Amino acid sequence: MQIPISLRHRKFAIFWIGIAFAWTANQVLIWAIPWHIRTFSDYPLALGAVGLIRLVPTVLASLFAGVIADKFNRRKVVLMTQGTMGLVALLLALFTFSGKIELWLIYLLLMIQATAYVFDLPARYSITPNIVPVKALSNALSVEFIAIQIGALIGPILSGALINQFGQSAAYLAASLLFSVMLVALLLMGEVPQERLETTQKQVDWAAIKDGISFTFKHPLIFPSMLLDFLATLLTRADSLMPYFARDVLGLNAAQYGWLSAASAMGASSAALILTQIRQIRRQGGLLLGSVAMIGIAAVVFGTSRSFPISMLALIVAGASDSVSSIIRSTIRQLNTPDKLRGRMTSVNQIFFMGGPYLGDVKNGFLGATIIGVPLAVALGGAVCIASVGWVAHRWPGLRRYDGGQSINAEIN
Repeated sequence: MQIPISLRHRKFAIFWIGIAFAWTANQVLIWAIPWHIRTFSDYPLALGAVGLIRLVPTVLASLFAGVIADKFNRRKVVLMTQGTMGLVALLLALFTFSGKIELWLIYLLLMIQATAYVFDLPARYSITPNIVPVKALSNALSVEFIAIQIGALIGPILSGALINQFGQSAAYLAASLLFSVMLVALLLMGEVPQERLETTQKQVDWAAIKDGISFTFKHPLIFPSMLLDFLATLLTRADSLMPYFARDVLGLNAAQYGWLSAASAMGASSAALILTQIRQIRRQGGLLLGSVAMIGIAAVVFGTSRSFPISMLALIVAGASDSVSSIIRSTIRQLNTPDKLRGRMTSVNQIFFMGGPYLGDVKNGFLGATIIGVPLAVALGGAVCIASVGWVAHRWPGLRRYDGGQSINAEIN
């Protein structure tokens, strides 16, 4: 096994380390907060509200975050957002340790963290193409995805272990310290060149926002791949409800909850590692559609399972499939988007790829509390996900035939 070509570039290597630590911190928070909320209430809607709280800033601020990522220094934007998320984690640790934490305060700090993340993602996601050559971009995206999956694997396990051994505040403190590593990495990187959006607008540049929306929705590959991911996550994801599955369906403790939450990342990191060793992925359109269908199948198994090992296996398969889907979608977006539009394209996408899971949490929390129960809601969502793959494949045959590598232009106006 050889060192990926993208990691031979100094700035990207430093950035990659920062991403791994930052994503670990983010995952510690993502899984610690729902477990904490579950100690306040055993009602599924209390957990489903987590998705709603994260959804609000995603919908309201994402488009503005894209303009900021294209107009201002992306590295400095990420410094501010990562610092804010680290501060939120520290405040959660202090309030929890002091015994003054309340449910409304958890929700408030979660809203601040979610808003910071909305502004973080377009800027952070747009840095990689500026620090590696075009020929190494596909490899860099695969390697970057591995860093994310390392965090997604370590974060939940670390979160559950710390909660189980030392209490809730320990997990929050660890997240705060991990965020600080990304801040150091960003400082060590130095300046990052970028093609900035030129505008004379002093207030909100609605024309620039419109350009980003128009480009994304008109593109024959970016839009259907984005829609496919949105449908899959809306129908199958229930991350914030994982404490419910762990405690109420499978009867697990906090440490076991950490492993269950990390199962998806186990599959995702394994698949991503395999993909980094493949020089060129062919028939990417068919592979993308097949991977999303497999996510639906895994959701059906997970929703109907009452066994810890089977549930783990279903999440591992779902994670591996999502890894393939994410890398292909990322490559499609980056190859087909001009640098000056990259932040705005990402901001439109993040409404869908972040909004889908958040809406999924709300949907499953509502259905679980009022109609059919959380497990059945997830299983039925998986079945509908499989059907949606067939619809997208029929509606956009160009995506189905996409072989990978080629750039397809779309009109902006």
